[in-house]
Amino acid sequence: MRVIIVKNAEEVGKRAADLIEQEMKQHRNPVLGLATGSTPIPTYKELIRRCKKGKGMDFSTAITFNLDEYVGLPGTHDQSYRYFMNHQLFNHVNVNKKNTHVPNGMVRGMKAIQQSCDEYETMIDDVGGVDMQLLGIGGNGHIGFNEPGSSLGSMTRIKTLSLRTRKDNARFFKSMREVPRLAITMGIGTILKARKVVLLATGESKAQAVADSLEGPVSAMCPASALQLHRFATYVIDKGAASKLTLDTYEH
Repeated sequence: MRVIIVKNAEEVGKRAADLIEQEMKQHRNPVLGLATGSTPIPTYKELIRRCKKGKGMDFSTAITFNLDEYVGLPGTHDQSYRYFMNHQLFNHVNVNKKNTHVPNGMVRGMKAIQQSCDEYETMIDDVGGVDMQLLGIGGNGHIGFNEPGSSLGSMTRIKTLSLRTRKDNARFFKSMREVPRLAITMGIGTILKARKVVLLATGESKAQAVADSLEGPVSAMCPASALQLHRFATYVIDKGAASKLTLDTYEH
């Protein structure tokens, strides 16, 4: 487990962009797992800047798979994760949108949803798996929408969102009633299949979750702690998110 501690969110974005750029240059068709939320936005801004400046960033052959999507929100909804990715990254780089994948939150019926989830797993396998998976972390330790109690071997599936997660995300909606209760998410097992994982965290509100995931036991009650089992997991975090860590061997 590699842990890189930097001073602020902007530096997190730059260091994460460095790792993504290095990984993309190693593959003819790089396969990236992407995340949504406020934490990766500085990373996406930096990737866009490098792409527009001709700094060697080239998304033309990239294939992407997003972690999750709300159930019941079409891709045109301004709080859907397809909309987020289009506006925060895809519309601004030379990626082929046919090669960008987000779980389908508009499938109806449990049988059809599970079939859609199985197909998502197959699509990932068909391109040889994810080369680098980008993650955020929830205040309760969730990764993707794998809430506490999720199986560490879980694959892409539908999940009920915890009240804490819904409250955390309520700021993006007009009211708590509008926040979806269900989402489709890559499972923890899906995430662990990626060849490399990069987790980003900023701010003191994430400090306890970061500490539990890095220095606590591997437990389904802190889903991100499963990354302790990954061979090539890297945390890029700011000083606030690192404020509850106790070891003195991390990179600064």
